[in-house]
Formats: sequence, structure tokens, C-alpha cells
Amino acid sequence: MRGMTKETSSMTRRGLGRLALGVGAVPLAAPAVFAQNAPSQIRRGDELVVGIWGGIQETITREMIARPMEEQYGIRINYVLGGTPERRARAIAERGRPSFDVIYQNIFESRELMDAGVTLPWQDNFANASKIYPIARRSGFGVAFNAVNIVYDKTRVQTPIRAWADLWRDDLRGRGRLIWAPFNAIGLSALLTAARINGGSEDNIGPGFTSVARLRPFAAVQSAQEQLWNFMEQNVGDISIELRSFSTLRRDRVNQNVEVIQPTEGQPVAMNFACIPVGARHQAAAEEWINRHLSVAVQTRYAQEIYFGPTNSDVRLPADLASRVISSQAEVESLLSFDIQKVNQRVQQWSARYNREIVGS
Repeated sequence: MRGMTKETSSMTRRGLGRLALGVGAVPLAAPAVFAQNAPSQIRRGDELVVGIWGGIQETITREMIARPMEEQYGIRINYVLGGTPERRARAIAERGRPSFDVIYQNIFESRELMDAGVTLPWQDNFANASKIYPIARRSGFGVAFNAVNIVYDKTRVQTPIRAWADLWRDDLRGRGRLIWAPFNAIGLSALLTAARINGGSEDNIGPGFTSVARLRPFAAVQSAQEQLWNFMEQNVGDISIELRSFSTLRRDRVNQNVEVIQPTEGQPVAMNFACIPVGARHQAAAEEWINRHLSVAVQTRYAQEIYFGPTNSDVRLPADLASRVISSQAEVESLLSFDIQKVNQRVQQWSARYNREIVGS
């Protein structure tokens, strides 16, 4: 998940299409645990390397995390900006001798890296630990909630869409109105959801492929978020699947005709995780960085700026903002989640099939 303009494509796109690089779960020795008093171990002159998306996420973290840490501890924060595939590949290549101290990944990639022994698992001994929702502790440190939703142009869809199953309605299916996603976090989440609502699962993905293939022909397959909005606004198509935060931002700030639906069968969870590579040179500073990202102040700013849902349960948002953001325990618990470990074991095979059966010509 990223900011609203061009940087948005680096997170929601390409992340899953390049996930399957053949990295299996490689057991390592027990990872180092968090220090009991991390700030006291931060050494003046240290240079912390943070891999994150650009745009608004860089702006928020630089203002609220990097500069205060630099001033307090006399350290330097160096950013490496870009998308998750590049960070993931570099982290794997550097396993055991990382140049990063903190890397941000999506929900699928963070679990893959942790299972492969590239990054550390969740640890409890830092100030904000007890406030973080359990689902955000599964593969590192979950810093933001999002969800995959249905979006459409309400001026061109006469009967409102309310459910995933509605995509297969006779007035919508196969009419060249649906803009689909490539095999990224969004496309994979939709595939898994289609499998689930048609009697399948992570262990039986066939119903997902069969049902999504029935939606063809697509009006287009989007490769970037801005491309989706261009397609919809140029009347190439009028229905798609997208992340809730950026779609709601589009509706509120650019195009009031965008309708964002939270389907009755549930919203597949999407998350960003901050991860610490095993062997990070400045682990104490990395821990402090993440602790600050998980603070009420930083999580609130993310919700205000880009509608990212807080993983800190102490965050309280005004009612109007809360209606736009995944922000309550009830909503967090209602999110559709999948067995990410099983998904990652099969994603390479599914990718080839998806490109052949779903988005292929």
C-alpha cells in the first residue's frame, strides 16, 4: 500500500506477480530476540537503512519517525525507495548479511521472508506490543490494514453491486465491463475469495480458477492503479477490484462517481508489514523505528492521509474518518484471511495458470 498518485502502483501492483522466486521455508537457528531496552543500545553515528515506498509514506515516516530519531539519538536514517519486489529480492540475496535494517513488505511477501529465515518474527518486548491486533503479528510487524473491495462507476451500473457473487450476474458477466487485476496481491486475493465462495479453498483452488474464467472477456487488465482510474473514466470498463483505501480516496478527492463496496461475503485482508532482517546491523534502532510506526500518533496520521487502517487498537478516529478506514475490532475480526503459508507454497504454480487461464489472450 502506498500513497495516492504514481507511488500507489509500486505496492498494489507487481508485488505478487514476482513473489514466486522459489524460496522455500529454510529453517535457521533461533533468531535474536528484541533487546529489553532497545533505545539504550542505539549508538550515536549509526546509519539506519529503511526500505519503503515513496510518496506520502516517505513523507509521514520522515517527519514523524526519522527526524525525531535523528535528533534524539544522533543517528542518520537512509531511505531506499521503491516497490516490494525489489526489496524482497534484495533481502533474499543478502540473507544473513543484510544492508537493510527495516523493510516494508505486503502480507504475502512478509510471511514468505519470515518462513525462509530472512526476517525476524514478531516479538513482544517493546512499548506498543500489547496494543497490536493479533492478525498483525503473524509475519513481522503489521503496520497497516487494508482490504480488497469491489469498485464501480455508479452512473453506469444500474443495479447496485453488493456482493462478490454479483460479479457473475447476467447483466454484468461477459459484457466487457469488468476490468480485472493481474496476478498480484489484489488478483490473488480475488482468486482465493472466488474459490472460497464457490466451495474451494487454499487446498482446492480449482473453483476459483473456474469461476473467475467465467467472467471473461474482460474489458481490460490493469497494470497500475492510475491505469484503472483512466480506464473507468474513459469508459473502457466500469467495474473492478481494488484496495479499499485508495478507492475511497479516489471517490472522496477526485471522482464522486466511484462506488466502493464492502462485499457481503467479506473483505479479503491486505496488510503492510515492517520487517527486520536477521542479522540487521542496527537492530536496536530498527526496533525503535517500528515501535514509533506502531504508535497512536503515526497510525492516526496514516489513517488521515491515506485511509490506512491502524493496527494499534488504541487508535480512536472521528466517526466520519472511521467510516472510511478499517478501524474497529469488529471490522478487523471480520476480514477474510487465508493460510498465507499454504498460498506461498503454491503461488508459483498458480501464477503460471492465472496468466494462462485468466489474463491470457
